[in-house]
Formats: sequence, structure tokens, C-alpha cells
Amino acid sequence: MVKAQKKLSTPQKRARRVARAERRMKYQVVFRNGKQVRIKRPPMIDGMTVDEFISRSADPVWLHQNEMWEIIQPEEN
Repeated sequence: MVKAQKKLSTPQKRARRVARAERRMKYQVVFRNGKQVRIKRPPMIDGMTVDEFISRSADPVWLHQNEMWEIIQPEEN
């Protein structure tokens, strides 16, 4: 015989919904070895990855100071 589960109250439903939304913002679901696994989402700035944001907005001097020489594009004169 299966017991019926007790229904959640309104504050419990709200707390559960908020917790689920927070988990979705913090983690993403991927498949590893045929299983679903939650991993942390990569940090984003304005909807772009950090590397893409840096390569689009940084000037060559800043890139040189932070030793990011592989991102520096040679200027054509």
C-alpha cells in the first residue's frame, strides 16, 4: 500500500520554486558517461564568457600588462 504524500503549503511551494530557480542560475546540466550531471555555470559578463568579453573590450596595453599576448591582434598599417 502506497501512502499519499502530504500537499505542500503555499510558503513551502514558493520556497521550493525559489530554490529551484537559484539552482538553475548557478548550475547547468550536462551528460557525462551517459548520466546527467550538474556542473557550475561558467562566469558570464553581459551574456558573454569572460574570455570573449576581454578579447572584445580590452586594449593592447592592458592585455600586455596582464600577460595575455595570445589575444593581442597585430595592427595593420
